[in-house]
Amino acid sequence: MMDFTLSEMMAVVAAREIRDGEIVFCGTGISMLAAMAAKHISAPRSVIFFETGAIDSLLEEIPLAVADSRVMYHTALNGGLADAFATMQNPFTGPRVVGILGAAQIDPFGNLNSTVIGDYERPKVRFSGSGGACDVASFVGRTIIFMRQVKGRFVEELDYLTSPGYLDGRDGRQRAGLRPGGPELVVTDKAIFRFDENSKRMYLAGYYPGIEVAEILETVEFFLDCERAVQVPAVTEKELRVLREICDPQGLIR
Repeated sequence: MMDFTLSEMMAVVAAREIRDGEIVFCGTGISMLAAMAAKHISAPRSVIFFETGAIDSLLEEIPLAVADSRVMYHTALNGGLADAFATMQNPFTGPRVVGILGAAQIDPFGNLNSTVIGDYERPKVRFSGSGGACDVASFVGRTIIFMRQVKGRFVEELDYLTSPGYLDGRDGRQRAGLRPGGPELVVTDKAIFRFDENSKRMYLAGYYPGIEVAEILETVEFFLDCERAVQVPAVTEKELRVLREICDPQGLIR
């Protein structure tokens, strides 16, 4: 088997999901690596943009953060925060945007908590909150979510709702006045999850080579349909070369 890390597997799985011509909104770390890799794997005409306003940068190596000056290199436009969020809210460009998000908790319908663990007033852990995540989840055409596959992350009920997925399922977004869209893929360090077309409930879509389904189920606190799960293809030699020689030669994300 090819020698790759689970972080590299996560980046490649998300990169494969990005479609040619899509507008990719991403943050720092694995999500940025996935967006960069997609331009060399599946979506050469995709456009990456950041909440700092840089649109269609020439990313020759992975920046350390969205505020890294390298995200401004050879851009089509260096705008600002308002331009970034206007792109998502615009009725013509918004549906073409795929947003890549992360969270501390996720529920069966893809709703996210990135605000607090425990009681809001007396929390066990308090995070930075939404940032722009709620706007992304509410306005763009679809989202990809990165999570760690550990206990306490996949919960029946969130401690706090920061960003909407499908709310209570089916037509929940429509009843709440949100645009169509919602999460399409959840990527973890062990598996991938998708959402049933009708119920909008999460199901196990695939598991990585060497990972057992039982190992995944130990970390999920709600009923999970596993009947559609198949093994996810491993990272190929070409994909690994894209990651290590083109996108991240310094090995910042391994």
